[in-house]
Amino acid sequence: MTLDNHILAIEVSGHGAELVSLRKDGREYLWTGDAAFWNRHAPILFPVVGKPYGNTLHVDGTAYAMKQHGFARDSMFEPKGGGAEPDSLTLALVASGNDAIAQYPYRLGLEVCYRLRGNAVVAAWTVVNHDVRDAYFQIGAHPGFLLPDYNPDAPVHGYIRYYDREGRPVAPVVVSALDDGNRIPLADGPVGIPSEMPIVADTFVRDALMFEDSQVSEAVLCDPSGERVLGVSCPQAEAYGIWAPHKPGCPFVCLEPWCGICDSKGFTADIAARRYIHRLAPNGKYTFTYTIELYR
Repeated sequence: MTLDNHILAIEVSGHGAELVSLRKDGREYLWTGDAAFWNRHAPILFPVVGKPYGNTLHVDGTAYAMKQHGFARDSMFEPKGGGAEPDSLTLALVASGNDAIAQYPYRLGLEVCYRLRGNAVVAAWTVVNHDVRDAYFQIGAHPGFLLPDYNPDAPVHGYIRYYDREGRPVAPVVVSALDDGNRIPLADGPVGIPSEMPIVADTFVRDALMFEDSQVSEAVLCDPSGERVLGVSCPQAEAYGIWAPHKPGCPFVCLEPWCGICDSKGFTADIAARRYIHRLAPNGKYTFTYTIELYR
């Protein structure tokens, strides 16, 4: 499925309602999905963000198998017609044909809308509780972007600038590392990250950088000269992840706003106690919104 406002053009797959292309003036900005590095483009993380400890959720005394980042990214979505806004595309999660109930005891719907607004793509993902009881979930974005003017032999491949909810530059602090996908405290204590962080060969040697407690609301990707290329903003983000596989020649980086986060190592409590968990009443709705803006 394609959408074009004569400035930007996007393509969206029915598999995972995933954004798979973002172009301006014929130039591709989104990661291409080369399996040699990472076979996805911009998956939707739902109904969990990150990895539940032991790939298990505990709900009211029952254990449910749940893989990292949930099942939405591998589920089918279908276009939703009727009343669509200009320059927008809406898809809805297909309930039949995926194993949601076997992994997850709540009946939640997910509607995914992409809107083109000038040089920006606005993604608005709405969770609806169709159950008769309160439901718990997390949701987040995981878009990958091609590093601008990438040169594998260069010592610096670009920069990332960080901003808070008021649009002020912020030097975020990392307090957790990842061990097999779960959070552990940093051995040497919190580490400060510069408000303009260079991307170098070993930036992700310890996996993703995670900025917790709403420190970061926008990350801006800059080219090696420091010129802004694109930004990913989400004022409601409770955590923000920056990631790329630690592989030689990796030509992309992911800028990931989250309303949720992976479990701490050893966490086996009820889903209601997960960090940054969201509770939704019957018939309730929750919309997660983030924006990708191109600056050149």
